[in-house]
Amino acid sequence: MNFQDIIGQERIIENLKRAFKNNKLSHSYLFQGADGIGKKMTALAFSKALLCKEKGEEPCNRCSSCVKFETGNHPDFFLIQPDRDIIRKEQIEDVISDINFKPFESSRKIYVIDDSQKMTREAQNCFLKTLEEPPDYAIFFLIIGQNMGLLPTILSRCEIIKFFPVRKDELEKFLISKYKKSKEEAEFISSYSKGSVEKAISIASSDEFVELREETIKIITDIVEGNSLKPFTSMEFFIKNEKKKEEIFNIILYWFRDIYLYKELKKKDLIINKDKLKLISDQTFLDIDKINDIIDNVQYTKNNVDRKANYQLSIETMLLNIQEG
Repeated sequence: MNFQDIIGQERIIENLKRAFKNNKLSHSYLFQGADGIGKKMTALAFSKALLCKEKGEEPCNRCSSCVKFETGNHPDFFLIQPDRDIIRKEQIEDVISDINFKPFESSRKIYVIDDSQKMTREAQNCFLKTLEEPPDYAIFFLIIGQNMGLLPTILSRCEIIKFFPVRKDELEKFLISKYKKSKEEAEFISSYSKGSVEKAISIASSDEFVELREETIKIITDIVEGNSLKPFTSMEFFIKNEKKKEEIFNIILYWFRDIYLYKELKKKDLIINKDKLKLISDQTFLDIDKINDIIDNVQYTKNNVDRKANYQLSIETMLLNIQEG
């Protein structure tokens, strides 16, 4: 893990390096922003640099500290992650117990708490005293999403650094150079992933998403164009891909969003599915009210499924509603 692996967060990285160089590090940082835009990667790369025996702004990648960090065996680095979607009080108690011991190999001990908003209230209260009076050698990185979800007393003791989605043009260049994507492919992936590098890499490095997208669009297009049997004959696809339901809903929502925008504004630069522009144009025979109804219906179904409604019945109803208009 190195700073060079992170794209689009150069300003934040330079500020962290400057604080390190000038010996003005905070004891606790809170990295806030959308998922997949480099918060955790930045925390890991900076932790590696802080523990490196060469004491430079960049990790040397050669010393015993860097080697141990990369293999997950550094005795002065700790990554705390949710257990069954929460961070329990017992996990924080383990941190508090460990922090009483001085570093083993370096001058610092570093604790990265991923998805820190998932700490229970008991865990946060337990953590607070340590955050108020940390040992000189301790540094905390709290990774958090868009919604804070932390006690104000914790927030007030952290230096909050906001991460923003990676710019579309930067993401496109990255996809073209590293994943050998065409300009058209890179444009679609960067638009669809909304500035999330993690999401873009996931799409670019697997054919699975391409197949899922193609089949989903084909099913929806057939239904819109009047194939009365499609809502029933396509159910096998939806059942087989239930674990990918979040992606399927997004593909459908972005598809009708594009039809709406192209029908209303005729602006290609606003379209996510630019590689399907001809097909989108063909479906602008739908009236605006119908498109809005479909979008509302799909979003309603997605919300219901998220709340544990019966998946198969919800999908059947959604497809029939799309067909009937």
